[in-house]
Amino acid sequence: MEEKTLADRRREELAHAPKNGYDRLTAEDELAMKAYCEDYKKFLDNGKTERECVSYAVALAEAKGFRKFERGMALQPGDKVYRSNRGKALMLAVIGRKPLSEGAHIGAAHIDAPRLDLKPNPLYEDSELAFFKTHYYGGIKKYQWVTIPLELHGVVALTDGRVLKVNVGSGAGDPLFTIDDLLPHLGAEQGKKPMSEAIPGENLNVLIGSRPFKDDKGSDRVKLAILDLLNQKYGIVEEDFISAELEIVPAFRASDIGFDRSLIGAYGHDARVGPRAGLAGMVQMSGTPAHTAVCMLADKEEIGSEGVTGMQSAAFDTFMSDLCDTQRVPLKACYEKSFCLSADVCAAYDPNFPEVYEKRNSALVNYGMGFCKYTGARGKSGASDASAEAVAYVRKIMNDAGVIWQMAELGKVDAGGGGTVAAYMAQRDIDTLDAGVAVLSMHAPFETVSKLDCYMTFKGMKAVYEAE
Repeated sequence: MEEKTLADRRREELAHAPKNGYDRLTAEDELAMKAYCEDYKKFLDNGKTERECVSYAVALAEAKGFRKFERGMALQPGDKVYRSNRGKALMLAVIGRKPLSEGAHIGAAHIDAPRLDLKPNPLYEDSELAFFKTHYYGGIKKYQWVTIPLELHGVVALTDGRVLKVNVGSGAGDPLFTIDDLLPHLGAEQGKKPMSEAIPGENLNVLIGSRPFKDDKGSDRVKLAILDLLNQKYGIVEEDFISAELEIVPAFRASDIGFDRSLIGAYGHDARVGPRAGLAGMVQMSGTPAHTAVCMLADKEEIGSEGVTGMQSAAFDTFMSDLCDTQRVPLKACYEKSFCLSADVCAAYDPNFPEVYEKRNSALVNYGMGFCKYTGARGKSGASDASAEAVAYVRKIMNDAGVIWQMAELGKVDAGGGGTVAAYMAQRDIDTLDAGVAVLSMHAPFETVSKLDCYMTFKGMKAVYEAE
């Protein structure tokens, strides 16, 4: 073997040269990666809405010994508790050996994803076709949502206190829905419009039926037939739509992508890939952690983290305050010593669109868990800019745990930007760093991620929970 030169040795010692994760993956990690990703695909298919994610997570947590946390409950190191926030957000904790005055280690993520919500008065008939009117939720490219198979998920709250679950499309033999587009033969004018204008938001009307009510000579016979079907199945009437949360989501199943099956294609990677990693890291911790480990699964991130189930809500503070009360520790004393990893996603470098990326500082597929020191847009506006000390702290945790990781930004400086729940954790006086999986086709109805990156994000979240 040729002897290394001084330059070779110094290059190894000094230079930072990230490598493809598969060049560093151990045989043990590869086996664990395959098992983890199969579980992750199940989570995606069973959690297409924030409510479904919470239900799935609670069932998993309870099977692992977590119990519902009630205010005033006495807790000891090693105890596992959770609290659901209105069935749309979830907080879990494993009590650590150290007091909460020394801070908690928090994994925060959001479980909502871009979608189409039904309007309060959604059902109408036009030209003997029945449709649902929708209002899109989050940042979407509207043209991507036409002519694809769609499902209907959500709840209908009745005035008698009952809440009915609705899930049409995911069961065997269920019908699907779709949104029409203009045929190319008549689309000359449409084709001249910018992509953002070619499909107006008010045209995202979901086709739900065409058969008229039998032996009826009145108007809107197709609408009446749909109402009759819904009434027979759910016992609801048209006014009940007003107190419903019904979401239109893609009918795609999580699937392996590529001849080598190295990728996963699915709806909702952003940002359910982060919550699944945080949740799995929480329930798979070995022993009692040094610091109390907390997993926060929030709602409403895609529209600014507003509302009672979003990260700006006081619900998280209430949960943490109740935990602190069990040890007579002031909440602010806990926060100022805490650390949070905001497990969202980052933009994967796409060689098909190199003009918007700065490759040297972009996340690459298969290069491991991505860390973003700051997000924001154009001059870091709206960013949660982590301190150098916080980044160094995470580097050490990841290196000690054998986690494959990379640093990343969200595209070129002037190309755009975005944000996560990190800003709202930082506002609480909690050191916070953004982290997550690099995603191709982010916010599309069908996104793509690397299995290696998914697994390393889980491994990284677990390492943060278990860190001294």
